[in-house]
Amino acid sequence: MIGRLNHVAIAVPDLDAAVIKYRDLLGGEVSKPQDLPEHGVRVVFVKLENSSIELLYPLGENSPIAGFLQKNPNGAIHHICFEVNDLAKAISRLVEEGARVIGDGTPKIGAHGLPIIFLHPRDFDGVLIELEEVK
Repeated sequence: MIGRLNHVAIAVPDLDAAVIKYRDLLGGEVSKPQDLPEHGVRVVFVKLENSSIELLYPLGENSPIAGFLQKNPNGAIHHICFEVNDLAKAISRLVEEGARVIGDGTPKIGAHGLPIIFLHPRDFDGVLIELEEVK
């Protein structure tokens, strides 16, 4: 079902400082910041040869990332994202097997303009999983 690792998302307390680390210290190719108000985040992608790193910063106090950073004030890995070819089929199979989709199960549009869903971390060894449909 899952395909390629699309990205690892890291919540950061200071996006500008994180960009400097990944661009200047590690030599990564860093995208421009992109605001995703529907998700409550500002994101920056660090392009890697075989996937990417997504740096997440909260947009406002009600952002889920703001709450995550309260528990992890220095930042931490937030989620990992895998690609799937058919998101509806993946959701159906996962729910049939007892996995929980976060929210009402309706995919949202993610940072790449593609449908995404999140799977509950309690069902995946404490890891929040994002699935992104790619064709």
